[in-house]
Amino acid sequence: MSLAENIQKVRENIAQAAREVGRDPGEITLVAATKVQTSDTIREAIAAGITVCGENRVQEMTAHLGDDAYAGAALHFIGHLQTNKVKFVVGKVDLIESVGSEHLLEAIERQAEKIGVVQDILLEVNVGGEESKSGVAPEDLFALAQKAAVLPHVRLRGLMAIPPAAHAPGENRPFFAEMKQLFVDIKGKMDDNSSAMDSLSMGMSGDYMDAVREGATLVRVGTALFGPRPPMGAPH
Repeated sequence: MSLAENIQKVRENIAQAAREVGRDPGEITLVAATKVQTSDTIREAIAAGITVCGENRVQEMTAHLGDDAYAGAALHFIGHLQTNKVKFVVGKVDLIESVGSEHLLEAIERQAEKIGVVQDILLEVNVGGEESKSGVAPEDLFALAQKAAVLPHVRLRGLMAIPPAAHAPGENRPFFAEMKQLFVDIKGKMDDNSSAMDSLSMGMSGDYMDAVREGATLVRVGTALFGPRPPMGAPH
């Protein structure tokens, strides 16, 4: 299948999952996870209707920005962000989805103040409690959200999660349901900021339909659009 056909198929699946639970498919945004894709492939995806690209790696993102590859689409940073790379991301992307610590939050605030922007962010939650994953623990989320809410150059837009790898269909639904509950709880507690909290980013190629069924507003899909990724370091 062509890239355009894959995009159409994923959109149809999103719409089907949304309708199953009485949601408007228009509430869900497909984020094309463009890790290891070429600038030409990114342009092709945007020409086929992709409205948001998500990048995992600062170096790749910077190269694609230099090529103007994202023209016509919004850009999200969805990978692990090191504090020493913050200066390459703040002000360059519409949304940083992966803010999982106070240390990173403060670094983003400092850089945003320095260049005179307000940076939209999501707080990444380590919903599965995995040591190998970044993100704030669910029990520490409210404190971090409160911190974000008072920073003048950061705007908290919602939450993001990468649950543990699923080994069977439906296995991640409990994690997605927990994330939806956290989102509702935090939004309810954040009176001053609740109007800006509109985004719940969860679900990838293997489980995005379940994420939609449980309330995702953003799904980050790579392989189901672009096919299997080449090995790291392989020509592409």
